[in-house]
Amino acid sequence: QVQLVESGGGLVQPGASLRLSCAASGFTVDKYAVGWYRQAPGKEREGLLCISPGGDTTTPADSVKGRFTISRDNAKNTIYLQMNSLTPEDTAIYYCARKSHCFGQSTYWGQGTQVTVSS
Repeated sequence: QVQLVESGGGLVQPGASLRLSCAASGFTVDKYAVGWYRQAPGKEREGLLCISPGGDTTTPADSVKGRFTISRDNAKNTIYLQMNSLTPEDTAIYYCARKSHCFGQSTYWGQGTQVTVSS
């Protein structure tokens, strides 16, 4: 069955970098779009970036443009989220999700990984 498992979260100081992983199973990541999302306490879920089957990326969230990037390792069937220059406002649970395409709905979700940015 389709599964996505996020990892790599943790507690970091402001200004630090962190790379999250989204390990996929039950499908191949170069056949579907995969997006990264986050949800902070008391806030709505926010779509951050997406990578298409062809490898094109979109960044709908202005808050992370220039700081976060999405990439993919087809051999490992894994999607990554590289996060740089982290601020306390980036504190949230981060999720990856499979989508039919980057502008479509997400149909399968991971369980999330907590990222906390604090001094």
